[in-house]
Amino acid sequence: MRGAMVLLPLLMLAGCKDEPDFEARYDKAAEEIEARAKAMDADIAESEEAAATASGDLPRADKQSNPPPSSGE
Repeated sequence: MRGAMVLLPLLMLAGCKDEPDFEARYDKAAEEIEARAKAMDADIAESEEAAATASGDLPRADKQSNPPPSSGE
């Protein structure tokens, strides 16, 4: 009986060490999110390129995304 009382806490402690700590879980999740974001960016760029090719429009470098500022009149 005494042996079981000593062994049980040791076995419980040994089982706890298998679980990764917060930092390890956070780093793993951050890597997965970054990989997904890069894959999404690549998919978006690919579909935009395909759409531009299909419509005959090529993206222009001098095209502004914002309208010019107002003159105040």
